[in-house]
Amino acid sequence: MNITPSISEAEFQVMKVIWEKSPVSTTEVVTELEKTTDWKPKTIQTLLSRLVKKDVLSFKREGRVFVYTPLVKESDYLSQESDSFLKRFYNGTLNAMVVNFLDQDRLSDDEIERLREILEKRASK
Repeated sequence: MNITPSISEAEFQVMKVIWEKSPVSTTEVVTELEKTTDWKPKTIQTLLSRLVKKDVLSFKREGRVFVYTPLVKESDYLSQESDSFLKRFYNGTLNAMVVNFLDQDRLSDDEIERLREILEKRASK
């Protein structure tokens, strides 16, 4: 997996739209983000431009419309960010994070049961 450049929270919101709807026009991205943010179209265009410069997005011009596609898979980006989070806050170990969540009562009974099911399924492989 290639290392993806760091992207801001705002850029991540743009990427979520692109991952979901790719290939997608500028107008479609703006329409989707206007539903969940108070960003102006120019702000969204600036974020798209930044992502292109970071080689996270590519675009092609179709007439007067720009159409964007991701150059980074969502799963690759999320995996990289998860690893970075674990290294930064939990010395790279997942069990330290889970123990912290359990100690802080941050997992519901349903989440604990789901985690138990996942671990049992994994152990039986």
